[in-house]
Amino acid sequence: MQKDRPMLDAGHTEETLLEVNNIEVIYNHVILVLKGVSLTVPKGGITALLGGNGAGKTTTLKAISNLLKSERGEVTKGTITYRGERVQDLMPSDLVKKGVIQVMEGRHCFEHLTVEENLLTGAYTRGSSRAEIDADLELVYSYFPRLKERRKSLAGYTSGGEQQMCAIGRALMSRPETILLDEPSMGLAPQLVEQIFHIVKSLNEEEGYTFLLAEQNTNVALRFAHYGYILESGRVVMDGAADSLRENPDVKEFYLGMSDEGRKSFRDVRSYRRRKRWLA
Repeated sequence: MQKDRPMLDAGHTEETLLEVNNIEVIYNHVILVLKGVSLTVPKGGITALLGGNGAGKTTTLKAISNLLKSERGEVTKGTITYRGERVQDLMPSDLVKKGVIQVMEGRHCFEHLTVEENLLTGAYTRGSSRAEIDADLELVYSYFPRLKERRKSLAGYTSGGEQQMCAIGRALMSRPETILLDEPSMGLAPQLVEQIFHIVKSLNEEEGYTFLLAEQNTNVALRFAHYGYILESGRVVMDGAADSLRENPDVKEFYLGMSDEGRKSFRDVRSYRRRKRWLA
């Protein structure tokens, strides 16, 4: 049976921007990390890629952004398309020019550049006028006023939350259509996590940015996302609308901490066998 495309709201199917179809990823020619992963990202949506540490979330994002080769990884099966065009063999810089950019896990700011200099590096490939770049800089500052306050500070001396904001702002400066956001909550206090996700939601709703975000914090991700995919051991074991996943009893037990028995694997649950969609 053909799988329905994710919907942003009831009865309204969005245009698919990104489609990952049954990909496998191998590191060092021997280590199989992703096993038949498939997902779609609709235009104008927030799609969450969920699962514990080592589930394959970051590898999935790097497969899409073509950053695997730097870590001796490669997509050995399946296809990745953006707006219907196969993109898995492009250089990462070419994919950025097509409107897809990744915000790496751990922020990765240029520590010895100021916050504003970090932001300006995001516009390096655009070839835009200084007036256009300044306008985009002001847009970033409107969503991240803290960055404007710290714009002359060296990025290496800013807080983890400010560096996360800087990394997202730098991505925005490339004028992307789709942002791959890897573990935005990592290492941040709960209050800052809420702030970051509220900004992501505002960027999605007010500016129309499409997000695919990988996140271990399932609870917060499902409150802000429209659709979610849950990975375990390199496979998609469940997917659905965020509201539906939040109410799913297995997701509640194993990912939202609403059980006295502790977190288990979906593989330990009979009902998981009935719900699986992607495993052959």
